[in-house]
Amino acid sequence: MSAAALDPIWLPLQDELDRWSEAGRQLRLWLRDDDAVAPTPALDRLAALGRRFELPVLLAVIPMQAEPALAAALRDMPFLLPCQHGCRHRNHAPKGAKKTEFGPLRPAAEIRQEIGEARARLAGLFGDACLPVFVPPWNRIDPAHAALLPALGFAGLSCFRGFALGEAGGPILANTDLDIMDWSGGRVGRAAGDLVAEACRLLAVRRERPGGAADSLGLLLHHRDHDATVWDFLDGFLASAGVHPAVLRTDPRDLFGLAR
Repeated sequence: MSAAALDPIWLPLQDELDRWSEAGRQLRLWLRDDDAVAPTPALDRLAALGRRFELPVLLAVIPMQAEPALAAALRDMPFLLPCQHGCRHRNHAPKGAKKTEFGPLRPAAEIRQEIGEARARLAGLFGDACLPVFVPPWNRIDPAHAALLPALGFAGLSCFRGFALGEAGGPILANTDLDIMDWSGGRVGRAAGDLVAEACRLLAVRRERPGGAADSLGLLLHHRDHDATVWDFLDGFLASAGVHPAVLRTDPRDLFGLAR
């Protein structure tokens, strides 16, 4: 175990994972990173992180902003797995409402056309390397629009904890759980102690539930906004949790039943 993992700040996480082991439970740990559009030093650092911890990252790419150079760069970054991040990352919510690109006021026909065009553009850039997984900007999509996704070729959908499909269903859902950014505090990394405490609370609740698909923890990343606080947290968290016997470092393709 690394020196970072021995730091006292990680002890509550180790203790909670020990309880998972004692209960005969395992946790699927996985990563999603949003808003990719171009190769940058931060993207290089994200790729190195995935490679170092042998943990593939679901990389949500904004279709209508993505640069061809991103596709070229990702050919040499096998631990970054591109998927579709909305269409233009454009807010269509009414004034005063929470931001969303796919809210309930937009017609289904318009949604189908827009998502289909965006998917075609990513296919032109990435080919089969683009996973059939949809990540809506701001983690919001009306459940009626989510139900359209399987017919558009999507096997998976990823939002944030608390989102649920409606009665009409949709693709396989795998939400992220822990947002490591403090958006209201200036787009900076959250304090490691606060993130560890939140992760432990989430894990304790799940440990008490019957085993199943809920036994996962998805970290939500935004490499373009990461500061030193974020990168240090990721190094420490993954060094601590990633080697624990209760943790399965999980390829996102396994969450959505996709072939590797």
